[in-house]
Amino acid sequence: MREFLQDAHKHQDDGLGRAQAPGNPNLPKRLYEKAEAVPAEGGFAIALDGRLVKTPGRVPVTVPSEALAHEMAAEWAVQKDVIRADTMPLTRLVNSGVEGGEKVVPALREEVLKYASNDLLLYRAESPQELVAEQEAVWDAVLVTLARHFNVRFQPTIGIIHQAQPEDTLTRLAEAINDAPLLALTSLVSITGLTGSGLLAISLRHKLCTADDAWTAAHVDEDYNIRLWGEDGEAQARRTKRRSEYDAALKVLAHIEG
Repeated sequence: MREFLQDAHKHQDDGLGRAQAPGNPNLPKRLYEKAEAVPAEGGFAIALDGRLVKTPGRVPVTVPSEALAHEMAAEWAVQKDVIRADTMPLTRLVNSGVEGGEKVVPALREEVLKYASNDLLLYRAESPQELVAEQEAVWDAVLVTLARHFNVRFQPTIGIIHQAQPEDTLTRLAEAINDAPLLALTSLVSITGLTGSGLLAISLRHKLCTADDAWTAAHVDEDYNIRLWGEDGEAQARRTKRRSEYDAALKVLAHIEG
């Protein structure tokens, strides 16, 4: 998914202006005093010194949840001398959805389903036995819960050769997200990409697993390798950043759908 705020300096004014911070030529200066959530047509917006925030593509940012707007405003409020988009995961995620607009809803839905039909949880290792057992214990728990909740069945396989899933299963999984609105789908696509699993995203939407359990399921293979070879500092930093984005997507999903 595009990270629309990664080029935050492209905002023309909207409380940011075009001035750049000395020593940080790629970061825009903070030129506003106050960031707050305010009522707006269709929901709530974020105002910087009274001026409503827009996406880098100049689309007004409005969300249906007042609580979400307050959390986004808080991201703007804690910026220091410059605006660091990498510290604003809620704003970046919402901007991506708002800028895409309703026209991208079918594509977002299809993205989740594409992962779900060839899901991480469905392709198992042949060895070593410790990893095989870990995948079975963690991933089967998710699949069983999904199967019971939606009255579907899955066909996991060993290796990476494509294994088609039953058509009725795919149909019911599609129905499970068919009513999701734009920002909920934006969150689900983010979760899907971060975990490598559409099934985990669907499980989270329907509250069939916890955030931590889904995160653990997404990292079974990685955690096995860490136990085997040790932890790499750069990899851990990337994982921490992904977890921040994952938590932001869950927050947006919760604020939009409750």
